[in-house]
Amino acid sequence: MAAIESPVRDGGFITFLRDRGILNDASGPRADRADLESLWRSGVATGAELADAAAEFHGLRRASFAELSQRPPAFQDLSRRYLREAAIFPFSQDGRAVLAVADPARREPVEAVRLALGGEAELVVVTFDEVDLLFERAGAEEPAVEPDLADAGEGEAAVALSDSVEALQDLARGAPIVRTIDQMLERALEAGATDIHVETGRDNLRVRFRVDGYLRPDQSFPKHLAPAIISRIKILASLDIAERRLPQDGRANIRIGNQEADLRVAIAPTLYGETAVLRILLKDTRLLELGRIGMTEADQRIFESLIEEPHGIVIVTGPTGSGKTTTLATAMSMLNDPTRKIITVEDPIEYQLPGIHQTQIRAQIGLTFAAALRSFLRHDPDVIMVGEMRDGETASIGIQAALTGHLVLTTLHTNTAADAVIRLADMGVEPYLIASTLRGVLGQRLVRRLCERCKRPDAREADIAEGLAETRGFRMDPSWVFHGPVGCEACGHTGYRGRVGIFEAMRVDGELRHHIRHEPDPQKILEIARAGGMTSMLEDGLMKSGLGVTSMEEVLRTTG
Repeated sequence: MAAIESPVRDGGFITFLRDRGILNDASGPRADRADLESLWRSGVATGAELADAAAEFHGLRRASFAELSQRPPAFQDLSRRYLREAAIFPFSQDGRAVLAVADPARREPVEAVRLALGGEAELVVVTFDEVDLLFERAGAEEPAVEPDLADAGEGEAAVALSDSVEALQDLARGAPIVRTIDQMLERALEAGATDIHVETGRDNLRVRFRVDGYLRPDQSFPKHLAPAIISRIKILASLDIAERRLPQDGRANIRIGNQEADLRVAIAPTLYGETAVLRILLKDTRLLELGRIGMTEADQRIFESLIEEPHGIVIVTGPTGSGKTTTLATAMSMLNDPTRKIITVEDPIEYQLPGIHQTQIRAQIGLTFAAALRSFLRHDPDVIMVGEMRDGETASIGIQAALTGHLVLTTLHTNTAADAVIRLADMGVEPYLIASTLRGVLGQRLVRRLCERCKRPDAREADIAEGLAETRGFRMDPSWVFHGPVGCEACGHTGYRGRVGIFEAMRVDGELRHHIRHEPDPQKILEIARAGGMTSMLEDGLMKSGLGVTSMEEVLRTTG
């Protein structure tokens, strides 16, 4: 059996990476102790760079996704979850098994899979995200409903469902239903879904995933299984399975493979039965880095300086689903140290951050944003995060907190950073108080990333960009190359995979503060902010399009 080189942690591979310039001194001392997956997840090098280097270092062939996607998987009786965690994808080639591995230095799982396949399987190297894509593609080819599940609710049991809570509980806790929900959650995590929609229709139960902001069909089940599947979701979220007439909301914590996630579950009655929506919130510290959410270095510097202010208000604006909560969680994780007391008031709590005191709003018992905020001012906080300023009372208390020496982070639903000033004024906050307390506003949107494997230079995109730049007076860099979506196996033929933020960071000082105090007009505020160096979301989107990150069509769709 061929020997596998020593693990990354022995230092040899790290030296190899440094010699080739893939790692540099800026990577930090932690890189010397990291394994291959940690290096990839930390973003110090791309998956392709690491895979190319690993193949050369271990003397193995570097395989491509296009090649492997044509090969049938060789899972046999192996656990797919184990294979995914080990980043090993077995496939058949010319009647023999071959292992596509992301980290050849993982001796034990490689040897275990070789042993299970009953022979000495050849190794080829792929990237970690290519392993994910291969499993995602293999999963899509499985039958939608397992044989035992297809029969799970037939006959007398189906009749009993409408009348017997006990029968419903038994069926919901049965192995076929439990396995179905587990597999649904696993597929959602593999696809990078943010939401799972489980919808009871007239003839069937339909499951759809929201991926990159768009709903994507997953699978359908026979109508008679709907009560059992919805009941299993209720059990996960500790909800009342006997209540089918009223909406219910709950939470659950799940672990799928090596990923941990919180689920926000919402159940609602509809014409043909109940429907459920599961919001997936990954407990992943990689989300809490400004660079990873797409912020440019210039906007990062402005935003970091705003949250380092000793007091005042910092607002993050954008529509629902634009990533505001992730940005605030990132800010709090950056501020979180033993010298500060940080308190949050949220509805709901989406990211659970150790060392931060987080409170869930419960309006039914009188614990509103305003009531919680008023109470927490007596708890000697340094930083207060208010999930959303929804009314004048909350805004007024937030202003008073900022005036009395606290840093207040919050969100508003506005279209631009400049509109946040007008929104506060509309809530009844006096302009002189806004000018005195507002330190800055971050506006943001999420746009879809172009698929790295199939994007192509597009003259039509370049024409759109040139027309926009000429109309708005934006600067175009001659080196920019504009790309358009094509579609391939890797991106599900959409042309896009993943999302990235576009931002505008507006610092409130000098002339801008004077104007807010005397004449808060959004157009004038925008002009002054841009004259002071602010890059608008549209300009940021133009730049990201020019760098091939997204398309102009996507930027214009998102910004309007």
